Amino acid sequence: MIRWGILGCGKIARKFASDLRWVENAELVACGARHELAAKAFASEFNIRNVHVGYESLVKDPAVDVIYVATPHSHHCEHTLLCINNGKAVLCEKSFAINAKQAELMIQTARDKNIFLMEAVWTKFLQPYQKVKEMIGQGKLGELKSLVVSFGFRPIEDAPQRLLDPALGGGTLLDIGIYNVFTTLYFLGKPDAITASAILTPQQTDLQCAATFKYNDGKLAQLFSTFQSDAATELDIYGTKGRIRLTARYYTPFTTIEYYTGKQDTRQVIELENDEKGFGYEHEASHVCACLEQGLTESPVMTHADSLLLMETMDAIRKQAGIIYNAEK
Repeated sequence: MIRWGILGCGKIARKFASDLRWVENAELVACGARHELAAKAFASEFNIRNVHVGYESLVKDPAVDVIYVATPHSHHCEHTLLCINNGKAVLCEKSFAINAKQAELMIQTARDKNIFLMEAVWTKFLQPYQKVKEMIGQGKLGELKSLVVSFGFRPIEDAPQRLLDPALGGGTLLDIGIYNVFTTLYFLGKPDAITASAILTPQQTDLQCAATFKYNDGKLAQLFSTFQSDAATELDIYGTKGRIRLTARYYTPFTTIEYYTGKQDTRQVIELENDEKGFGYEHEASHVCACLEQGLTESPVMTHADSLLLMETMDAIRKQAGIIYNAEK
């Protein structure tokens, strides 16, 4: 069994913990939170035997093989380094860090210590994305020409402070815009030019962000994220022979793949053997377990280079749009 610990006991940690039960060779043995009540409540909810107040004792727990870092973006670098320097493998929630400089430090430290490290881009392990990649490889769209993707919602009144707090890496880009950026890189690759603009708060975090990726071979992509309206949250990929759409919540296992050839009335729904039991996080967790069983220190699916490119691309967007986090001031 691969024994897991969870660092940070918030909403995303609860989803991940819930899905670990579907991974045959995984056992959730420990959790850590800054506050005792939060740690004990989380442990009670998921029947976790080792409860840690603070993170220092969690990373020193000899019962733990790998730690899922589920704190805000602004703390990913610090907490990942804490885990690695105490000999713990790490699955770090996206966004991997605040910027590429932090990501480079995390990756280099993991390599120096010969410790496994992977960014938790769960979408890359989901069946709809793998199916679309397969269809593109089979030539179903012909030559790819463009991609349009959006992700947006209006936060509820009591939404967590981190959503817009520059001290916590707030704004749409790192929180939801990362899905747009990852998706574009996954299907089209690294762009040759990026233009971007944003609607900023007085603290220079983004309420809305729009980016255009241009490729020297003629491809173009448009990416949009917002906290000011409920966007479609859909993905369209266009080619010379057809179009593929991933419908609402395009980044989840529960999206629908629509395939169009020629005119718009040729809609075909691509059926998948979708037997999801949870939220969809079990696939990345299962992959990490397999990597650890094989003695790997880097995932062959979500590589260190993938995470660096993702952070470098978001850095380029932020530079153009004027988005600045406290850690960089």
